[in-house]
Amino acid sequence: MGLDAIKAGKRNESGIGLVVKALSERFGTRLQTGEAMRAQHAHTTTYIPAQLPDAVVFPENAADVQAIVALASEHKVPLIAFGTGSSLEGHINAPHGGISIDMGRMNRVIEVNASDFDCTVEPGITREELNIYLRDTGLFFPIDPGANASIGGMASTRASGTNAVRYGTMKDNVLALTAVTAGGKEIRTAHRARKSSTGYDLTRLFVGAEGTLGIITSITLKLQGIPETIAGGVCSFPTTADACNAVILTIQSGIPVARIELLDETQIRASNAYSGLSLPQQPTLFVEFHGNPETVALQSRQFAEIVAEYGGSAFRSTANLEERNQLWKARHNAYWAQKSLMPGAAIISTDVCVPISQLADCVEATREDIRVHGLLAPIVGHAGDGNFHVGLLFDDKDPADIARAEAFVARLNDRALSMDGTCTGEHGIGQGKMPFLENELGDALDLMRQIKRGLDPDNIFNPGKIFAM
Repeated sequence: MGLDAIKAGKRNESGIGLVVKALSERFGTRLQTGEAMRAQHAHTTTYIPAQLPDAVVFPENAADVQAIVALASEHKVPLIAFGTGSSLEGHINAPHGGISIDMGRMNRVIEVNASDFDCTVEPGITREELNIYLRDTGLFFPIDPGANASIGGMASTRASGTNAVRYGTMKDNVLALTAVTAGGKEIRTAHRARKSSTGYDLTRLFVGAEGTLGIITSITLKLQGIPETIAGGVCSFPTTADACNAVILTIQSGIPVARIELLDETQIRASNAYSGLSLPQQPTLFVEFHGNPETVALQSRQFAEIVAEYGGSAFRSTANLEERNQLWKARHNAYWAQKSLMPGAAIISTDVCVPISQLADCVEATREDIRVHGLLAPIVGHAGDGNFHVGLLFDDKDPADIARAEAFVARLNDRALSMDGTCTGEHGIGQGKMPFLENELGDALDLMRQIKRGLDPDNIFNPGKIFAM
């Protein structure tokens, strides 16, 4: 990683001044320049230093976004789209200064097509707000990254989360979008049809682009029917390898598990204390099945047999909403539980993803790395798709401890790549993962740069992210 690589870039002082003045005249109090407001719109969730924008503007519709982009294009001023600020790799920092575009007021549901199982929303709506809106339709949006992220941010980082093993990631659930490109023109990437062979897949180009190609103004999403029965439970294992191998066999057996999350014993210790659980301090799986009563019961029995094969505790599933909510709230609070293990410490929350057959080896090698180097680093994972996270706690005021932490992160990424995996399954690249993306894709980054130059010739959209220009 290396903080040395995350430096402030060259600023267009005169252009920034002109754009701030023009936006202030157009938007009035919807343009804010106070330091506290700017600090809220810079990176704050991990130890990557915050780099503040020069102003924050609050558009209320696509026409506002077009006006903002047109001004920024004219004066070559950076624009950084902001959702809820829950990203982890410095995505919302402003290394070249510029304008943060807070999409929070563009949070409307444009339409719901219940018979087609889709909806179109503005980018500022959060996943929880969307599911509250949908609950009377019998439908829900299944992607759950844990944080109550905005749909626009989730699309931009190609988010996934606990349900991805059954429902896929954002790339699988975005049918179409509209975006404002350089110069202020709004384009539409596709229509609502479930498949299309019409030229380049522009939708997928913007999904995962981290705001570097334009500003998303609407998103058309696939929806799912709310399952008749949802049941889940926990089981613990003698070793992390046993837990991982149980996951691997579950997936390879074709059991349609909806969620299957791994928590190592350090994470269980943290979650017991923070979330009031009383689970055995052993590697543990949180599991959930969706379907009708008969299929859920069958899937639970099949999974219980696999658990027993790997020495796991008796798996007992429950459909009780309160019990399930307690488990998944604890899982979603894993980050805060990790921080509570070392109050005052900094944390690097990092992820990698490997082919499912490599999961046990990668996790075990990572745990050995943690042990050998005397680190405090709980592991949690969306184990069903080979994606796991490490929350590394360290003293960010001690240069030696910083170096130790950064060396661990580098080894973790190298290990995943050596297993034909990726340096990030769902966090995205931002600033923090840039060196590892270069190791992963090599010369393919040149093609990404060509696309970026073609769509954003003046490099105004979220510069300094994903790769250096």
